[in-house]
Amino acid sequence: MLVTMPYRRDRAVEYAKTWAMSRNPLFENYAGIGGDCTNFVSQAIYAGSCVMNYTETFGWYYRSPVSRAPAWTGVEFFYNFFASNEGLGPYATEVSREGVDLGDVVQLADETGDYYHTLIITGFDGEEILVSAHTNDALDRPLSTYDYGSARFLRIEGVRIRVPNRFAPNCFLGLINGRKI
Repeated sequence: MLVTMPYRRDRAVEYAKTWAMSRNPLFENYAGIGGDCTNFVSQAIYAGSCVMNYTETFGWYYRSPVSRAPAWTGVEFFYNFFASNEGLGPYATEVSREGVDLGDVVQLADETGDYYHTLIITGFDGEEILVSAHTNDALDRPLSTYDYGSARFLRIEGVRIRVPNRFAPNCFLGLINGRKI
């Protein structure tokens, strides 16, 4: 049975601020082979959720540099997972700029609408959103200092976890056979 628990924004932000300017040795650095931005944001969200979705191809997980879901490191795959996840793990809703909070995600697109960069919100300075990122490492960098065509914002709504239902295996058999409710 899946139940929803809160996303720990404080932990995601603490992780992002701790590792924004360096690399956690538990994870590969993809900066030289396509970029490390989505990998870094995935790590931070994992710190705030502690749940991965191991669904082959369409999940969101990291086991090793060669055993990871496309959504862990790919900008579009990340968006597709978070915006549509109805299963295990964190899930998000695309919102306006005004709808974001600490620990939420910004993705930047070029002038043609191709999304190429993933950042995590780690602060606010008045109306200014401050982000942290990898590839071109940044810690609390104002979003307004990036050159981009458009941006989309993902609000992490919560985390679905699996809890065992100890009554489920016995319930059906007892009920169908007329022996136990």
